[in-house]
Order: sequence, then structure tokens, then C-alpha cells
Amino acid sequence: MPDDDAKGEVKTESSVQMSEEELLRTAKNLWTNYLDLTQELMKFIDRQDIDTFMLIVEHRQHLIKKIEALPSHEYRKLKEFKEIADKIKPMDREIMYKARGWLNKSRRQNNVVRSYDLGVSLAMNQSVSFNKRY
Repeated sequence: MPDDDAKGEVKTESSVQMSEEELLRTAKNLWTNYLDLTQELMKFIDRQDIDTFMLIVEHRQHLIKKIEALPSHEYRKLKEFKEIADKIKPMDREIMYKARGWLNKSRRQNNVVRSYDLGVSLAMNQSVSFNKRY
């Protein structure tokens, strides 16, 4: 998609060449945003706000696409990246653990509801005559 620069000239993605310094700065910003979103995921999974949690997951996936689209991944070789990655990894593990807990709880609740529905269905389908005289 073309962008207008300050002079009003239109630049296309193919005509824009980022310097290595700009690439590193962009990668740092993207990974910092990814870390921030991961921290937000932790907040919303603890609150059990699944709608907001899923919205943030979508934002993180969008960031990953931007990161993967960078022409250089030199940032990943820096100590600075390792520090960010070292913060993200344990949070991701905890998020996965808690998300599995949500899924298991949801499955159990669904099974209980199905059992209840089946029980009510069976009881209602039996030929019970409420007009019977005793």
C-alpha cells in the first residue's frame, strides 16, 4: 500500500529501503509491543475475560506477521532480544497452561449440560400420563 511522506511523495513498499538501524529499531518496537500484549494476555486470562483475551491474541498474531515480514532478523541475535524473549517465554507457558484449564473446564461444563439435557429428554419422552387417575 502506498504511503505519503512529508513532502507529499508516494512511496511503495518496493521503493522503500530501510537501513539496518531502522530495521533493528522497528524489530525492537514490534517485539516490545509483543511483550506488552503478552502481559495484557496474562491480566485477562486471570480475569477469565475470554473475549478480550481472544482479541489480544489476534493482535499478537498480527504483530508476528509484521515481524516475519521484516527483511532482516538480525535483532534476534542481540542480547536485547534475548532479554525480551526470556520475559515472554514463561508467560506464554503460563498462558497455555491456563488456557488448557479453561478448555477442560468448558468441556466438563458442556458434558454436564449434555447429561442434563439427555436426562430431561429421556424423562419427557417416556409416556408419562399426567391425566392418569390415582
